[in-house]
This record gives sequence, C-alpha cells and structure tokens, in this order.
Amino acid sequence: MKIDVLTLFPRMFEGPMSESIIGKAVDKNLLSINVMNFRDFSDNKHQNVDDYPYGGGAGMLLKAQPIFAAFDHIQKQAPETKKRVILLDPAGKTFDQKKAEELAEEEHLIFICGHYEGYDERIRSIVTDEISLGDYVLTGGELGAMVVIDATARLLPDALGNQESAVTDSFSTGLLEHPHYTRPASYRGMDVPEVLLSGNHQRIEEWREKESLKRTYERRPDLLDHMELTEQQQEWLKEIME
Repeated sequence: MKIDVLTLFPRMFEGPMSESIIGKAVDKNLLSINVMNFRDFSDNKHQNVDDYPYGGGAGMLLKAQPIFAAFDHIQKQAPETKKRVILLDPAGKTFDQKKAEELAEEEHLIFICGHYEGYDERIRSIVTDEISLGDYVLTGGELGAMVVIDATARLLPDALGNQESAVTDSFSTGLLEHPHYTRPASYRGMDVPEVLLSGNHQRIEEWREKESLKRTYERRPDLLDHMELTEQQQEWLKEIME
C-alpha cells in the first residue's frame, strides 16, 4: 500500500509513522508513507496557504491552489494507481473498524490534513472520503490521519505477527474482545479462570465468546442493536441479562 499525506506539519509524523507495527510494515515493504508539506506547492512568493473567507467571518481558510498542486504532483508520480483521497474533517463520517477494513483493501491512500478555520469548499471536488474521529474538534487533521493510518495499516497482510489477532480484535467480530490473561496463574489473590488452564479448546472458545458477549452488553450495549445473534448467543445473553 502507498500512502501520501498532505500537511503543513510533516514533522508530526516522524515518530508515530516509524515505530511499532507501522514501522515494521514499512521495513517489510508492505507499506510506503510519503509526507508532503503542501506549503511547498504554493504559487505565492511568500508561500501563503490560507486567506480570508469571501463574505467575511472569523478565521482563515486553506486555499485550494496548494492542495490541488500537491495532488497533481502525486498523480504525475503515480498515474497508474487507484487512489482514495481522504479529507480529515469534523463534518465527515465517523471512523470505525469497518472503514479501516475497507481502506486496507486499497492500493493508494492520500490524506489531506487541514488547519485554521476550514477549507476552500472546492477542495472537496478531489475527495473520495470525508472522515471524522468523533464529535470534537482538534487543532488539525494530523492526529486524525495518524489514527486512520494506524488502524488501517495493521490490517495489511503480514503486518501483524499473528494475522488472527486482527480477526479477533474488538469491533472486527461486532463484539468487544474477551478478557485476556498470562502467567502467573495467580497474582495478588486474583486467579486466572480455571477454564483457560483446562486445555479443553472447545470450552475455552465458548468461554471467550460468552465473555465477549458479556463485556459488550456491560460496556457497549448499543453494538448489540446492529448484530444478528446466533441461538446460542441469544441464550447466553439472556443468562447475562438475568
């Protein structure tokens, strides 16, 4: 996968995009990340990228020209790739695991990170996806882009040491993930559930599925509104609710 990021603050990406799973994916050539300062594409001699809004109002808007010029540069560099252009914007659709799985199937993602009061509306003509992290406003789109990149890139084949980890993640199954334990079996009076020490894989899987359902009911019951539960899950949920 190829990722291009258009930002005014490229140094913000230096640490997060070179460490941990993302850094390893880059080292394995599963992923390439190119961060560009779109100020470099301004046609203004002072390299201004913002201006006052027509009609008046508070704040400054990002101009269309530098972003279009940066996008055209990417098109010339990689004319053969199918691109998804992602605008980080509070008005966008809320990002979730399903969206991360969808983006992980793409070959080339371009992220546009804004600042100031907003964008010149004409920027949206090159955008395929508008994404928000939630109902709050950040100082810019950089942190949002990092979150989307991280959630997406870890789903690439071979990015994780154990690909099953991605399949069983919270939200990937529709439920929150079950509790986990490691050694020692007893610590400060707290014991690992006996079933996990039994060696009975069928019982362990049933316990995990039931605990996943229980945790979802207790912490995020809204997720169950959108799920079609099996007969067994319905029976477990009835027990949990009682």
